[in-house]
Amino acid sequence: MSKASAESSPTASPSAVSESAAPPADGPTGPGWIDAEIQSRVQWRDGDVVVSVPVKSGTTWTMNIVHQLRSGGDPDLEDVYVEVPWLELVPAPGVTQEQRLAKFAAMPRDRRRAFKTHSGPGLLPYQKPGRGRKDVRYVVVARNPDEAIASMHPFAHAHTHAWFDLWKLPREAFCKQDFANFYYEVGRNLFPPALFGFVAAWWPQRHSKNVLLLHFSDMKADHEGSVRKIARFLGFRPTAKQWPKILDYTSFAWMKAHEDKFELRTAAAVPVLDSGAMVRRGVVGGAQADGVTAEISADIAQLGREVLKDDAAIEWFYRGGPLSRSAKPRASESARTRTSKPRAKKPRAANRRAASSRAAKAPQRAPASRRKKPARRKA
Repeated sequence: MSKASAESSPTASPSAVSESAAPPADGPTGPGWIDAEIQSRVQWRDGDVVVSVPVKSGTTWTMNIVHQLRSGGDPDLEDVYVEVPWLELVPAPGVTQEQRLAKFAAMPRDRRRAFKTHSGPGLLPYQKPGRGRKDVRYVVVARNPDEAIASMHPFAHAHTHAWFDLWKLPREAFCKQDFANFYYEVGRNLFPPALFGFVAAWWPQRHSKNVLLLHFSDMKADHEGSVRKIARFLGFRPTAKQWPKILDYTSFAWMKAHEDKFELRTAAAVPVLDSGAMVRRGVVGGAQADGVTAEISADIAQLGREVLKDDAAIEWFYRGGPLSRSAKPRASESARTRTSKPRAKKPRAANRRAASSRAAKAPQRAPASRRKKPARRKA
């Protein structure tokens, strides 16, 4: 991902996005190869799948899972970014929105479309489920923010010289010698707001029936279970013969051995990434080894809490695990809830006296033990 990509991140503040990502009428020029605003113009179809994942959080892996499930196992794909197009990507300077939208519209109708995005609800127009609306499904993945930001440093260096040259962006603007310099000079004002903002945007939809929110660490801990969960959510039903192939082709080992299929080699005008950029290590808990110190980690958390204020969401973002059903309501919300409950009406005094009078006049039946038993007839 480039500096321009990060600056126009869909989860950045609206003012930052409008200043750095708004394309002119004929499409972005210069270094703006991320055009998030195009997403508001996509004509969605029933059955569309959107892989919504922030930077360095399992995007390419999830794209491949969706493609392998859709195809029943495809070892011959040339470029996963052709099979699952990246909505925001501008493949070369001068390529307009109309050209890219036409390409999306021309995708075959005999199979479900799937797209990649780094956006959350906002710049990505979320299609709520319901009658009369398009049936669009969202597979959403988040990753521990320390790990995601740590992965950005080597990822920046993995962009090809040809790609930087195409967009006339000097490499030194984004590629720094060590992680600390990268974080403080490039990433600090970009990635924490984008990553935490992404979770803040999706968190309210985590239990919507057309949203599947997963955590990268949980997917790593249970590869097969996660792939089967995605299949159920999307309605794919691979055969018993197809399942072993799908699980093999979505494994880290297979993807690492065929990493040229996952590195944007053909989806743009020139190769975007060097070998090994997308499928690097695939581990959980490697942030410290990549240069995230305790000081940097604390700074990331502090910046993130300015964007994501739900404690349950923050806990899940860092560690994964089950999604909470609901957050604690705010004090004002609790007060409104308490006052809005209908209170049981107390009977008026006159009504109470009338009820007592009726009870007093009602005939009293003797207890069963004192009632006379009817005389028996003589035979």
